[in-house]
Amino acid sequence: MRNTRVCAGICLAVGSLALVAPPAGAAADPAGEQTIRISPATASPGSQVTVSTRACGKETYGKGTSEAGGAFHLFEGDREGVLVGVFSIPAGTRPGTDTVTVKCPPRVKLTDTYRIVHRVPTGGIDAGVGAPAGSSTHLVAGSVLLAAAAAGGAVRMRRRNASARP
Repeated sequence: MRNTRVCAGICLAVGSLALVAPPAGAAADPAGEQTIRISPATASPGSQVTVSTRACGKETYGKGTSEAGGAFHLFEGDREGVLVGVFSIPAGTRPGTDTVTVKCPPRVKLTDTYRIVHRVPTGGIDAGVGAPAGSSTHLVAGSVLLAAAAAGGAVRMRRRNASARP
């Protein structure tokens, strides 16, 4: 009876490992070679987008197209076997998704998408919180007014205390 329980436990452990292990077909593409990598995944109009892939194998050239950015070329990158291409998103592009297609000889064609979002503002915003850049005269004038108000309040409280004395 005890051997049956031990054998059942071993079978359950081996079975759970078999379910967790990747299928044999997935091991043929260990580094995600049949994909393209788009960086950044969320871009804004006017910015550059970099596309890289290992899908072309030993080829040193590929072509790519973007619905928003148009055609671009992929050349050998810093790492061996990686082709890299760069294109710019035009300034007037509307937010949404953009499809990128990469073609390599003889018959490799890959497609992926990324998001285009509104441009994020850069730099300080003059909204009344903090000092905006280049406004030292405003900061000095505000400090003087604040000091004058504090001094006026102190004088008024002093006079009020003096008049309240018998």
